Amino acid sequence: MAGFDGLGMHMGHLAWLSNARTRSLSAENPTGEKGQGGRATEGLGAKSGRDLGRGWKISPALAVQPGECRTLADVEGSGAIQQIWMTPTGAWRHSILRIYWDDQPNPSVECPIGDFFACGWGQYAQVSSLAVCVNPGSAFNCYWEMPFRKRCRITLTNIADQEMVIFYQINYCLTEVPEQAAYFHAQFRRVNPLPYKEVYVIVDGIRGKGQYVGTYMAWQVNNTGWWGEGEIKFYLDGDIPQDVSTREAVAEHGGERFPTICGTGTEDYFCGSYNFENKATRQYQEFTTPYAGMPQVIRPDGVYQSQQRFGLYRWHITDPIRFEKDLAVTIQSLGWRRGGRYLPLQDDIASVAYWYQTLPTARFPSLPDRDALEII
Repeated sequence: MAGFDGLGMHMGHLAWLSNARTRSLSAENPTGEKGQGGRATEGLGAKSGRDLGRGWKISPALAVQPGECRTLADVEGSGAIQQIWMTPTGAWRHSILRIYWDDQPNPSVECPIGDFFACGWGQYAQVSSLAVCVNPGSAFNCYWEMPFRKRCRITLTNIADQEMVIFYQINYCLTEVPEQAAYFHAQFRRVNPLPYKEVYVIVDGIRGKGQYVGTYMAWQVNNTGWWGEGEIKFYLDGDIPQDVSTREAVAEHGGERFPTICGTGTEDYFCGSYNFENKATRQYQEFTTPYAGMPQVIRPDGVYQSQQRFGLYRWHITDPIRFEKDLAVTIQSLGWRRGGRYLPLQDDIASVAYWYQTLPTARFPSLPDRDALEII
């Protein structure tokens, strides 16, 4: 179907001809237009290329000043983003990526750049998955397909006090988009610390028809002992009425709303088992696979690095969670106390939810301010 015209390509379709037109955006071709690449006469590489002249890497990157919002893409027509590569400087939590579809006033993607690419702790960790790859030294790659019908606009906002620099390449095609293609969404949240006996809300307020396709979590444990007994829960299509808040509906006392999908433990959801422990080394074992992983474990150093920190992802590529009207997703932060009883934890938890849905996009909750985003 659509894969034969440039969307949804895979190995079995690579030989099929298509009427789609390939384009690419970068600092060397900020409009992506045909025949407009490498024409810059000014840019961050102008001094280095002064002996060579135009066409010799004159504008390889963009500088983004404190408080500035730079447009990385503004494409009119129909097509799909097919791959994004970026490597940013500065604090990754303080560079905010936003994507707008079809002239909507609200972004469908709003996320710190590191968390979007499954590197939420501001430190490099290799990720080798189908949807996201993070390669040495800080190369962020995204392969989520992102169709649009009228317009695609991508911005990057620097909320830090220092200039940051972004190298980027956004590869896309211009083609007809089939009626059944939905729009890509990604939303960031953070709670630090999670209040006692409160569940962490990964996402709620989703309205429309679509499918949930992935979760990334940056999880700092503020207690000793195992931290991953909590269950993930997916509330689908009226499991929580639209006039009831998610926290009210699932409160420890008085909550009477129950999910359609209920997990059995945090490490189970992220496709691990038994505490992610390597029995030979008695240590947490990092892993990265096509669909799930824990690529990052940041261990205490005995001085100032006092807490355990984890980065985890789970992509629902072969098992998308489909919804007709609405969706909310929560996860418990749960450990152990003496006597074999569960202990609700008060951890530092951040997350990115990834999904596809019909438009319009509901307004996201406001991002935390700069201090609340900071990794401390």
